[in-house]
Amino acid sequence: MKSSWYLLLCFLTLGVLAVSAEQTSPSSSREVNVLLVVGAAGTEQYGKLFERQVTAWEEACSKAGLPIQIIGRGKPDDDAAQLEAALSQASSQSTGQFWLVMIGHGTFDGREAKFNLRGPDVTARQISDWLRHMKRELVLIQTASASGGFIASLTGKNRIVVTATKSADEIFYTRFGEYFAPAIAGLAEADLDHDKQVSVLEAFLFASKKTSEFYEAEGRLATEHALLEDNGDGVGTRFEVFQGVEATDPQADGRRAAQVALVLSEEEQKLTEAQRHQRDVLERELDALKSRRADLGEDRYYADLETLMRKLAEVYR
Repeated sequence: MKSSWYLLLCFLTLGVLAVSAEQTSPSSSREVNVLLVVGAAGTEQYGKLFERQVTAWEEACSKAGLPIQIIGRGKPDDDAAQLEAALSQASSQSTGQFWLVMIGHGTFDGREAKFNLRGPDVTARQISDWLRHMKRELVLIQTASASGGFIASLTGKNRIVVTATKSADEIFYTRFGEYFAPAIAGLAEADLDHDKQVSVLEAFLFASKKTSEFYEAEGRLATEHALLEDNGDGVGTRFEVFQGVEATDPQADGRRAAQVALVLSEEEQKLTEAQRHQRDVLERELDALKSRRADLGEDRYYADLETLMRKLAEVYR
């Protein structure tokens, strides 16, 4: 049987190679695009709240060195038509990652969840249809009321979906987005695993906790409960399932969201896109291996672990 010190040796070896990678690997560009849609505010008060979030996203993209396209600013227009055109354009690219961020109000008429735009509103099914040809990884951050109604239509393989509410029935103004925007920009308080960057999972956990604390401090019944869905089963996960960044339920979402960040740390920037992809695949294989440890037995487990750790070390080297 392999002893536990051998596992430690593997991790130490990986750490040495990672340090070497920091010193020698070149910085690389990223195939990431961000489309932000700000909805109809309705009142000046909400307009200011939405604009604050938009500004936070702009600052995040600036820090990340990524382009951002914004729909819903400036003179009133048919924002739905602009959104359809933008999603069509984004879907024409087959590689990289695409972020769709939605800030505003949502409604639910008992049949369909909608996002309120200047001009015609858009339904979850419409957006799903406009994204039907999307082959890139999609990161959807829907922070409006009734946004939970978007999960069923937009979940799927190679997609991360974050919503401010657990269902379409939660129709009151949501504060989740106010906390998520600064967190995803790299807020130190949101960096739960202290790796100098904030993942989608960490931003979700931070914003969910802050939202919950707001209602507790106000002595009010919470009218929003955010969800994260990234395994394609259409069932979102609440933040209460997590202890730190680890889920207590093995079926919970979050594994892919934990690997994706908008603003990368200096160390992460030194990896190429191909290296990040390979590293992420190997990390998911490690998660799967850990879940099968009891069935495999110690000898087989450590043998497979050594193989994966060597592959990871090769990526960093």
